[in-house]
Amino acid sequence: MKQNKTINLIDLFKYLLIHWRWYVLSLIIFCGFYYYNYTKSPYVYSKSQTVLIKTINNSMSPSRITRMSNAFNVINVNSEILQLRSKHLMRITVKRLNADVEYKVKDGLRNNELYKKSPYYVEFLDNSLYSRAFDLKIIDSLNFELYNFSTIESKDIIKAELNKEINTPVGKIKIYKNDSTNIVNVNNNVIKVIKLPIESVVTAFINKLSISQLQDVALLNMNITDSSPERASDVLATLVDVYNEESVNDKNKIASITADFIKARLDIIEEDLGAVENKLEGLKSANYGLDIAAAGQQYWSESREYMSSSKDIETTKKLVETIRERLLNTNKDELIPSNTGLLDPSIESQISTYNSLLLKRNTYLETNSGSNPIVEDLNNSLTAMHRNILRAIDNIITGYNIKIANLRKEESEAINKAQRLPSQERAMLSVERQQKVKEDLYIFLLNKREENAINQAMSDDNIRVIDPAFGSDSPIAPTKLNKIALGIALGLIIPSIIFILQLLINNKVYTRRQIEENINVPVITEIPLAEKVKKSGNDVVVTEQGTDEVAEAFRIFRTNLGFLTAGDKEHKVMMFTSFNVGAGKTFSVINLGVSFTFLKKKTVVIDLDLRKGTLTNRTNSPMPIGLTHYLSDSNVSVEDIIYKNRISNNLDIIPIGVIAPNPVELLLSSRLDILISILREKYDYILIDSVPLGIVADSSIVNRIADLSVFVLRSGKMDIRQLSAIQKVYNDKELVNMGILLNGVNFKDSKYGYGYGYGYGYGNSYGYGYGYGYKIQNESNWRRFINKFKFK
Repeated sequence: MKQNKTINLIDLFKYLLIHWRWYVLSLIIFCGFYYYNYTKSPYVYSKSQTVLIKTINNSMSPSRITRMSNAFNVINVNSEILQLRSKHLMRITVKRLNADVEYKVKDGLRNNELYKKSPYYVEFLDNSLYSRAFDLKIIDSLNFELYNFSTIESKDIIKAELNKEINTPVGKIKIYKNDSTNIVNVNNNVIKVIKLPIESVVTAFINKLSISQLQDVALLNMNITDSSPERASDVLATLVDVYNEESVNDKNKIASITADFIKARLDIIEEDLGAVENKLEGLKSANYGLDIAAAGQQYWSESREYMSSSKDIETTKKLVETIRERLLNTNKDELIPSNTGLLDPSIESQISTYNSLLLKRNTYLETNSGSNPIVEDLNNSLTAMHRNILRAIDNIITGYNIKIANLRKEESEAINKAQRLPSQERAMLSVERQQKVKEDLYIFLLNKREENAINQAMSDDNIRVIDPAFGSDSPIAPTKLNKIALGIALGLIIPSIIFILQLLINNKVYTRRQIEENINVPVITEIPLAEKVKKSGNDVVVTEQGTDEVAEAFRIFRTNLGFLTAGDKEHKVMMFTSFNVGAGKTFSVINLGVSFTFLKKKTVVIDLDLRKGTLTNRTNSPMPIGLTHYLSDSNVSVEDIIYKNRISNNLDIIPIGVIAPNPVELLLSSRLDILISILREKYDYILIDSVPLGIVADSSIVNRIADLSVFVLRSGKMDIRQLSAIQKVYNDKELVNMGILLNGVNFKDSKYGYGYGYGYGYGNSYGYGYGYGYKIQNESNWRRFINKFKFK
C-alpha cells in the first residue's frame, strides 16, 4: 500500500477548471458588485503642497538675530508635523471653510460634492451633535422646497425663502445665495444638504491628511484626499494659515508674559543694587576712601623697609662696638683705625687728630725722654682725646639703639595694620561681589528686554508655502479598471480558496486513485453517477444498445468480472455487500443482471437482505412468496419463489417474501445451500444483494455460498480512514475473492481524477439502520455539495 501525498499543479488546475461554471457565476457576481460599487462611489481627488519649516539656517528674517537665545524659536520638524495634524488646528480650519456642510448632487448613482460651486449656501443656526440632512429643491431664485429630512420619516414638504430664517425638523436654517462666478447648474434643481458633526469631520480630515518630511531637510510634503478638489486645496492652504496665526499669537503671548516678567525682575534687582551700592559707599567712607588692596601692599612694604633699616643699623652698630672694644682693649700708643665710614665725620676727625698727635709724640720720644714737658703735654692731650673718642663712640652706639627701637616699633605697627586689613577687605569684597552680580543680572535683563521687544515687534511665521496646493483635477479613485480587476481577482481567488479548502478538509473517498494509493484490494471498475435515476426514478439505467457512460461502465464491469475469475473455477454466485447503507448494492445488482441478459445469459438476482428487502421494494410488484418462505417451509419449492420479468425482461428475481424475525437462523439453514445448488444448475449468473458487512452477521454467513464478493463503495460516502478496515477484511479473507466496485463516481465533479491521501487510521464505527429506504440517488445536488464539506 503506497501513500502519495504530493499535489500535482496540473491536476490541481484541472480540478479547479472542472468548476468553471462556479467561476463564471463568481465573476459575474463580483464584477457586477464592484462595477455597481464603482458607479455609486463618490470621486476622490488628491491634492498636495510643499511647505518649508523656518529655521535659523534657512530663514533670512531680521528677527533671527535673537533666535539662538530664544528657546521658543527652536524648531523641531516632528513637533511641527504633530501640530499640523492636531484637532485644534483642523477644527478651526473646518469652521473657517464651513467644511462640515456638504452640498451633493446626483449624477447617475453617484453623489458629487459641489462645495463652493453650489448655487446656494445653507447656514444651520442650531448646534447639534448629530448628522442632519435634507433635500433642497430650487423653485426659483427666491423660493425653495425642503423635504427628505433625516430626522423624521414624514413626507412633508416645507416651503422656504432666500435669506429668511426657517424652522425645519433638523433645526433652524437660513439659505443664502452664492455670488461666486464658478457655480454650476444643478440637475433637477435638487441639492442634498448634509450637516455633519464638526468633530467627525475633523477626525475624517485628519485621517485623510498625510505629512511627510522630504529627506533630512526642513521641507514637508502635505497631502490630502477629498471628494472635492477645491475643498482639498482650501483645507491645505487654510491649515497652514491657521497654524501660522496660532504660532504668531503664541509668540506674542509669550513675549508679553516675558516682558512683564523682565520688568518685575528689573524693579527688584534695581532696588537690591541700590542697597548694595549704599553699603559699599558706607564702607569706603569708614576707611576714608582707602583702597584696601593698595593699603595692604603699602603696609607690608613699609614693614619690610623698617626691618631692612633696623638690620642695617644693627650691623653698623656691631662694627662700631668692634671699634670701641679695640679702643678699650688696645694700648693707647697704638693708632686708631680711621676712614672706616662707620663713624660720624666729627669722630673720624678726632681720630685723625689723635693719630696725628700720636705720631708727633712718637717722633719726639725718639729724640727726647718721656719726661720732656712737651712729651708729657702731648700724652695728656692724647689721653683726653682718647677719652673723648670713647665717649663719642658710646653716644653713637646709644643713638643706634634708639633708632633700632624706633624702627622695630614702626615695623610692628605696619604689620599690625596689614594684619587688620583682610577682615575689612573681606567685608569690602563681599559687598563688591554683590554689586557685581546685581549689575550683571541687571544688564542681562536689560538685554533680554530689548531682545524680547524686537521679537515681539518682528513676529514671523514658522511655515512658508513653497509649492501651493497642486494635483490633478481628475479623480484618483474609484477607477473602473481597478474595480473590475478587483472583482475579477476576488471572483477567481475566493472560489479557488473554497474549492481547495473543500479538497483539503474533505476526508471522503471519491476516486479509484485514492483507493489504490491507500489499500491493495483490487478495484474491479467504477460506475458513473447515474443522473437518469434521479430524473426518472427507474433503477434500470442500462440498455442493450445504450451508449451512455453508465451503460458502458456496466459493460466494463461485466468484462472485468470475467478477467477477475479467469483461470479459476466457474464463478456463478456473486455476492454484493458494503460497509454502509446507500452504497448502491441494489442498483449495481439490478443493472449488472440486466447487462448479463444482453449476453443471453440466464441471470437471477436474490434479495438476501432479510431485514429490509431493498431489492424487493424496487420492483413495485406484488411477490407474496419469497426467500423467507422457502427457507422456513420445506413445502415451498424453488419455482414458487422465482419471479420473471419483474425488473427487466429475461431477468428473474427471488424476493424476500416477508421481513423475517430471525434472519440469521434462516440464512444458516441448509435450504439456502440447496437453493444455490439448484440455481447453479438453472442459471449462468446468480447475483446476491446482501446486507452491509460488519454491521450484522448476515454477509459473513452468506459468504459461504458465494464464488466472488463485490464490495460496493459509493464515491463520496465513505471516510477514507475506513479503507484500512476494508484492507483488514481483504487480508483476513472474510469475503471470498473480494473486489471493490466504486459506485456513483461523478466524472464531471472536481474530485475525480485528482488524487490525495490522508494518513489517518480507521477509528470510526458506523451503524446500520433500517427503514430509511434508498434515497441517496435522489439526493439533491445542493445536499451533495454540502456533504462534501463535512469532516468526520
